[in-house]
Amino acid sequence: MTTCLACGSRMKTKRENYRYAAVGLPGITLEGVQVSRCGNCGEYEVAIPRIEDLHRTIAHAVISKRERLTPAEIRFLRKHIGWSGAEFAAHMGAARETVSRWENGSMPMGAVADRLLRMIVANRPAAPAWPLEGLRQVARARPKPLRLGLRVARGEWKAEAA
Repeated sequence: MTTCLACGSRMKTKRENYRYAAVGLPGITLEGVQVSRCGNCGEYEVAIPRIEDLHRTIAHAVISKRERLTPAEIRFLRKHIGWSGAEFAAHMGAARETVSRWENGSMPMGAVADRLLRMIVANRPAAPAWPLEGLRQVARARPKPLRLGLRVARGEWKAEAA
């Protein structure tokens, strides 16, 4: 049995549904998780197994929905990929104030930015890290066609700038 950290009484544990508000999204319910409750002071503890997998599952569900992203979903996805507001703005090619407006609901995120954020989240684990400075340079560079030589080496494609 678990002991209450607040008052030292014994807590009773059972499986129940739990509204998971920690990610800042309304409507997230964890079904059948272990919740320990103190009958003396009302304190409770929730056992959430594999929390990283849980957050990945939530992120996948958010980017899979057909409707545009809500301000809370934009904020959740930004935090899920580990970016500050300033980093998010730089990666999205937007002003910090614009990102703030997306996240507080005073301005909707445009359709193109919505799709870009979903693609970033969807491909984040497989995408190689690209430094933020590299993205800043892209925004300033003049358009120029890529010249690329491709060859197979040891069964894998290798790209070389031509």
